[in-house]
Amino acid sequence: MTRGGKRPNAGRTAIIGKEMKIKIPDDIYEQVDENFTGKTIQERIRECLEYGINAKLTNVSNVSEKTYNVVDLFSGAGGLSRGFMDAGFNVVLGVDFDDAALKTFKENHGNAEAMKLDLFDHGNIEKIYDYLIKREIKLDVLVGGPPCQGFSLAGKREEFDKRNVLYSAMVKASKRIKPKVVVLENVPGMLTLYNGAGAKRVREDFEQIGYHVYEPKILYAPEYGIPQIRKRVFFVMTLKDEVQGEFNYPLPELFENEFVTCEDAIGNLPSLVGAKDFSLNQVFDYPSAPTNEYEKYMRKNSNKIYNHTPTKHADETVRLISLVPEGKNYKALPLEELKKRKFKYNEALTRYDSKRPSRTIDTGHRTHFHYKWNRIPTVREAARLQSFPDDFIFYGNKQEQYKQVGNAVPPLLGKAVATKVKELLDNEKN
Repeated sequence: MTRGGKRPNAGRTAIIGKEMKIKIPDDIYEQVDENFTGKTIQERIRECLEYGINAKLTNVSNVSEKTYNVVDLFSGAGGLSRGFMDAGFNVVLGVDFDDAALKTFKENHGNAEAMKLDLFDHGNIEKIYDYLIKREIKLDVLVGGPPCQGFSLAGKREEFDKRNVLYSAMVKASKRIKPKVVVLENVPGMLTLYNGAGAKRVREDFEQIGYHVYEPKILYAPEYGIPQIRKRVFFVMTLKDEVQGEFNYPLPELFENEFVTCEDAIGNLPSLVGAKDFSLNQVFDYPSAPTNEYEKYMRKNSNKIYNHTPTKHADETVRLISLVPEGKNYKALPLEELKKRKFKYNEALTRYDSKRPSRTIDTGHRTHFHYKWNRIPTVREAARLQSFPDDFIFYGNKQEQYKQVGNAVPPLLGKAVATKVKELLDNEKN
C-alpha cells in the first residue's frame, strides 16, 4: 500500500448548488433533527427540502371530482377566486408574481396551491398546463383580472401600455387548457377608452379560439352587498364544444336605500384611539357581539381580529383631518387652512360617510380617512369594505397588505358571478 498522498476515490463528492445561510426556529430544527436522516444537520435539512418539494409536486389533495375546478391567473390575494370558493367551487391554483400576495392566496384558499410565474413570458403557460396534467385535473373555470392600470381612470391612460395586453396570457392559457368557462374582470374604462379597443380585442381573440363571448357587463358593488362604491366589468366566455346553455349575469340584490354602509362594515371594530403599539402582528378580541347582518357574515368563521394595525400619522395630518366633517374632503377645511397649502388630489383628506358605502378602496390608502377616527382605515377595515371576511388573513408588510386589498375583486362580487356560472354548469350536467 502506497503511503502518503490522496487515495483514489477518497473524500466526498462536492454537491453543486446554492450555499445559503438561514435561521431556523428551534421547534422546526428539532422536528428536522427527529424526522430526517443524515450525519449532519445540513444533510437532514437537504433531505427535508427534497421531501417537501417532492410532496408538493405529487400532492393531489386539492383535486375534486365533486365540485368544479378553478384556476386564478393574476390572482393577487385571490378576491375573485375566494368568491368562487365561497360559491362552492374548488380552487386548485393561483398564479401571480408577487410573493406576499401568493402567501396570502395560499393561506386563504383551502388546499389550493400558489405558483409564482411571470405571465409576460407566455412560455410559462406550459407550466400551468403541466401542473394540471400531472394531477389529472380537469379545469372547469379559468378566472383572472389582468393588471388594469393602463385602462384605469386612476392611472396613466396609455393605449399601448403593455399591461393592457397581459390578458392575452389568459387567451393562450384558455387555448392550451380549454376550460369550459373563462371569467375575465377589469375596470369599466376598458369598454370605452380608445373606442373600446381593449374590449373588442378580448371578443375577437376568444372567438378565434372557439369561445362564445357574452356581452360584457358592469357590476356595481353596493348592489351586491359590498359597502364600497366600486364598479367592475366582467367578460364571460364559454367553450362552444362543451357548453350549450345560456349564461346570465347576476341581477342586483339591493336597492340604494338598502346598501351596506361604512358604519355597518367597520363601526364595531376597535377604535385604536390612543394606540401606542404599531407592530404588525397584533391580534384583537371583538369588543361586542355583531350589530348587523353584514358584520355577522364577516365574523362567522373568526373569533379574533387580524390585520388591524394602526398607522402613526404626523400631528399635522391628524390636526387637518380633525377639521374635515364626515363625508367631506379638503375643500371643507377652513379658508385660512386652504390658503396655506395646495392639495394635488381631488380626494385629498376625504373622510368616509358613516351612512354610505365607502369610496373605492385603492392601493395607497393615504387620502381616505375613517368616518369617525382621525386616521386612515386599517388593512382589516379596508378588507371589510372590500367584503373580505375576517378569517381571510393578509400577509407581507403593511404596504403589501394594503396593495393586496386595493387590487382585489371584492369576494362578494366574485361570489355573485360564480353563483351564475355554477348554475350554468349544473344545468349542463343535468
